[in-house]
Amino acid sequence: MRLNINDAIREVMALAEGEARRQSVTLRTDLAADLPPVVGDRVQLQQVLLNLVMNGVEAMASVADRPRQLLVRSRHQASEHVRVAVQDAGIGIERQYLDKIFETFYTTKPQGMGMGLGISRSIVQPHGGRLWAILNEGPGMTFAFALPVEAARATCI
Repeated sequence: MRLNINDAIREVMALAEGEARRQSVTLRTDLAADLPPVVGDRVQLQQVLLNLVMNGVEAMASVADRPRQLLVRSRHQASEHVRVAVQDAGIGIERQYLDKIFETFYTTKPQGMGMGLGISRSIVQPHGGRLWAILNEGPGMTFAFALPVEAARATCI
């Protein structure tokens, strides 16, 4: 199904707004205009987005020395992919755990189950995309995923 990823992002941000407000987190977006559509299951991709946004909100729960801001960006990449990045100003993780965080049952949260990122990756990959984590230059993390645009996806199937 054709999907405007910016519409999906806006819907997820509206869902997350209440929890973000309770955690004193400011949600922002920087969405590229005129993105080409991707092919994907709207609900599944929104589940990925919501997981990444809520992880970012939770990662900032103990932050007291800087603004608690979460930024979601969308961009069209020259490689015929649409890239979505969720950047937080949270506590981050140590570099050696970057790949491990996508393993099922691995968690850095005291109350976490270690399912969200593994499930998110298992949704993105069958859509022809990939999901990864990046340590920010400053505090926090960025989680990004890229999905092929509709025309590119049609030639892959």
